[in-house]
Amino acid sequence: MGERRGRFWCAAAAVLVLSFAAAEGGRQHAYAAMMYMGTPRDYEFYVATRVMMRSLARLGADADLVVIASADVPFHWVQTLKEEDGVKVVTVENLKNPYEGQGNFNPRFKLTMNKLYAWTLASYDRVVMLDSDNLFLHRTDELFQCGDFCAAFINPCVFHTGLFVLRPSMAVFKDMLHELEIGRENPDGADQGFLVSYFPDLLDRPMFHPPANGTKLEGTYRLPLGYQMDASYYYLKFRWNVPCGPNSVITFPSCPWLKPWYWWSWPVLPLGLQWHEQRRTNLGYSAEAPAILIQAVMYLGIAVITRLARPSRVKLCYNRRPEKSIPFVHAILKVAALWAMFAAHTIPFFLIPRTVHPLLGWSLYLLGAAALSTVVISVFLLPPLPVLTLLLGILGSLFVMALPWYSDGVVRALAVFGYAFCCAPVVWASLAKVLCALHSLHERETFFPRLGESTPLSDSSKLY
Repeated sequence: MGERRGRFWCAAAAVLVLSFAAAEGGRQHAYAAMMYMGTPRDYEFYVATRVMMRSLARLGADADLVVIASADVPFHWVQTLKEEDGVKVVTVENLKNPYEGQGNFNPRFKLTMNKLYAWTLASYDRVVMLDSDNLFLHRTDELFQCGDFCAAFINPCVFHTGLFVLRPSMAVFKDMLHELEIGRENPDGADQGFLVSYFPDLLDRPMFHPPANGTKLEGTYRLPLGYQMDASYYYLKFRWNVPCGPNSVITFPSCPWLKPWYWWSWPVLPLGLQWHEQRRTNLGYSAEAPAILIQAVMYLGIAVITRLARPSRVKLCYNRRPEKSIPFVHAILKVAALWAMFAAHTIPFFLIPRTVHPLLGWSLYLLGAAALSTVVISVFLLPPLPVLTLLLGILGSLFVMALPWYSDGVVRALAVFGYAFCCAPVVWASLAKVLCALHSLHERETFFPRLGESTPLSDSSKLY
């Protein structure tokens, strides 16, 4: 009971703050999003929220922009949203998710019940509640003419809560809290499952068509699919052809690590570039610029130093004495070389800021992988081309995926598969050459000079 009272007090505080904010702005409508902490992707969703809000402002949305932020959102993020993006921020306490014990519960949905706070925005006549992965192509203010609750069906039987229209009501909010307390059925343990259960008859409701005279509708409606165009529809034909609705909003309900703001999502998913174009136009990349510059200079420095140090470093030499080689040491050296090659291709990937532009991200990755590969080549005396073959293969795959001439997604998928089929034997052969090079080095009993011992080098035994 005490926990329930706490929720009501939080809701009441939110209403008071929002009443003041709405009175200042004098607007009847709002676009709202939520922010909370506790996931590995908090910063990325913060950036995505800023881009979305700025794109709405750029489209001339006649509504307030509101972010419902949990109390643990960093203060400087909140200040940036207010001062630089013109967003009204409301701080709330997290709603406890009673479905955490479900067998199919995904921890990343733990705090998504905060979306229910949208019903406390009682100073607004209509609110469009948004997830941060919406990409707005056109102005959508006609949505404020919809009724008490409106949502689009991406799944034929389950509506999507990435964008929905609601009429704020404290009575509805209190009833939702009560339903949470008594454990209303929730298929996925997240906000979508709860709302689908709370509005079970939406599938049978009429389709929303905005009245020409600007009047507002009553009741519940289905939104046309054009307000929630699943990005996967685009990948089938590489064009939008959603017959119902104005084709205004793209949503990305895909794997969390392939959201459009991640630099590696393009050219794997072509629409990622469109999202980054909106970011470039509305927000820019100044936050990531120092890290990009530092890494680029570091990788160039590694490449230059490795090249300059190559002739003068302590050289490997033939041990001409009839000393028995140790197979275990040879095996360890092979494993070390392979792990070094693996590290050269993976370390740059994890160092690059996740939300940089894909062209910058891939360029920096290729530069970093090439620089670290030169270190591997130099340390283990490997032939350069076989070591760099995998990197060249990655570069080729990017070109194949990024080509703009594919007629549809099926042709593109076949082209990528064909490239991978042709490239795999080449990569395998290059790996075999690397192993052969290491083996031949072992057969000649090549070792680092022992400490305190100098081994003269003849012209015939020098490797350089």
